[in-house]
Amino acid sequence: MSGRAGSSLGDVELATFVAAGVSSPLEASAENKSVERVESARPSPPELSNEVPDGGYGWVIVAACSVIMSFAIGLTYSWGVIQNSLTRQNLAPDGTLAFIGSTSTSLVAFAAFLNARIIRWIGTRNAALVSVAFLALGQILSSFSTKNVGGLFVTNGVCTGFGVSLAFMACSALPAQYFLRRRGLANGFVYAGGGIGGAVWSVSLDKMIAKIGIPWAFRVLGLIALALCIPAAMLLRERTRRASPSLELRLFADWKFALLFLGCAIGTFPLLVPAFFLPGYASTLGASSFLASLLLAVFNLSSAVGRIGFGVLCDRIGPVTSLASALALSAISMLAIWPASKSLAPFVVFVVLNGAGNGGFFSTVPSVVGHVYGSQRVTNALAMLVSGWAFGYLLGAPIAGWILGAYGGSQTGLVAFRPAIYYAGSLSVAATLLVLAVRQLILKSWKVFVYA
Repeated sequence: MSGRAGSSLGDVELATFVAAGVSSPLEASAENKSVERVESARPSPPELSNEVPDGGYGWVIVAACSVIMSFAIGLTYSWGVIQNSLTRQNLAPDGTLAFIGSTSTSLVAFAAFLNARIIRWIGTRNAALVSVAFLALGQILSSFSTKNVGGLFVTNGVCTGFGVSLAFMACSALPAQYFLRRRGLANGFVYAGGGIGGAVWSVSLDKMIAKIGIPWAFRVLGLIALALCIPAAMLLRERTRRASPSLELRLFADWKFALLFLGCAIGTFPLLVPAFFLPGYASTLGASSFLASLLLAVFNLSSAVGRIGFGVLCDRIGPVTSLASALALSAISMLAIWPASKSLAPFVVFVVLNGAGNGGFFSTVPSVVGHVYGSQRVTNALAMLVSGWAFGYLLGAPIAGWILGAYGGSQTGLVAFRPAIYYAGSLSVAATLLVLAVRQLILKSWKVFVYA
């Protein structure tokens, strides 16, 4: 994109932002003149649409990002298989082992601004290559720490976690440079890679652990990361260098952003609970380790479908409405179906529905940010929003594990899981209500069948 075109697009977005009621650095006395200058420079809607190709090499970008996500996100969602195996070996309680997996995921939020700056400094392609190096190194080092909880915190939690976080940031914002009208679908395909990867790694990990043990399973994953993700990273290409992110506290003066920030922050607390504890719950139902890993694979496949499906919904009914629907589906499945799952049949229904809602959260959030704040601001706004996920990612699943332990642990039976389930489900309800409030602020009405 040329500098002139980029400037025009940025001016249009600034005018929209100011019109929405958010404070501007322009002096009040010069506001009218500034807006008049912006309006005179505003391109027509067709010209704005033509700036974004909505296809072409964008689909190569989507495919490459999806491959990277299949390992970065898919690996975190298959941690439940490793956690279940380590629990059976009595390495540590469920809450402690869940803390290792959540530490890896939480760096997506804790390192959001750092990663955005790294991408600005070295470019998306180089940043993706660095992320792959940390992903592979973390897995290989974890193979030497399978008897040491502290070692796993450093290797799988911090080292792998940094790779996951940098890959997430590199792949989340790039499709917005190539898609406008079909941005939701593009994001859906990117995040679907995480669900498909989670399904593949869930089953593969169970088989590898059974045949070659946990240490060698980690080493194989490290080698696969290098072979699979390096070629994909080499295909990434920016149309324009992303803006250096900054902490725009003035965004919180906008009630839409404040409520969205809070809703997404609360919504991340229950996200990892099913993925981390699903294998343990299935084992309590009498399922074998392979069947438990297969159910986790179904969860991840359903997540992939949900990411694409809710991505399509973003383009049809609006990103904010789609995000609220995804959170509502997660809440209903956790409060109405999971506690009543005393056999495999209703549990499978829960796995499918919750997986879809879980995946929908990830594919809709970038579209919501792009919809409200424009493609040129998506990196900065998304970095701020994702930073709010930190404590939900870090503590959401461990809190569920600690609640489970307080009621006797997974060995006690199904009843011990219910308080943790209600904890997760109630937070999903709260997140749904907050996002619905954002939708109401955008529409200034409670109309249902309106794009928002």
